[in-house]
Amino acid sequence: MAGARRYLSVMDNLMFHAALHGMGGKLARGRALAALADVELADRAGEKARLLSGGQMRRAEIARSLLHAPRLLVLDEPTVGLDVASKTAILRHVRGLVRERRVAVLWTTHLFDEIEAGDQVAILHKGRLMASGLEREVVAQSGAGNLRLAFAVLTGAAPWEAA
Repeated sequence: MAGARRYLSVMDNLMFHAALHGMGGKLARGRALAALADVELADRAGEKARLLSGGQMRRAEIARSLLHAPRLLVLDEPTVGLDVASKTAILRHVRGLVRERRVAVLWTTHLFDEIEAGDQVAILHKGRLMASGLEREVVAQSGAGNLRLAFAVLTGAAPWEAA
């Protein structure tokens, strides 16, 4: 929520973005309220967006991105710099979107603890696809004991660099 939008309330921010997607006021308001409830920010709807914590801001951004009911959500390092509780809340919410709403998520991260055994992963290094598949398949194909070591094997990084 950059620029002038940071001076809007959380709800006004969502309404602004809904309008960009061509949504009328009633539909937009209903979706915004539902989205804020989903990310546990309904009680902050009237507050200025700039007053939100980092984790709350990320959750508001996710709510905003879901207003138009996309089939794909692209998240670039969404938990970097967040405290453990905020990170956990975002991971739980996004995994719930995948499971319950069947939203596809492209999640870029360098934080290995965000990846679970059943996740589809792609390891990229210097613009090249080094491996892809289920996390456990990538680990097995690399001959490593875990994804962190598989990354080190596949990219030529020292194991401590992969940490």
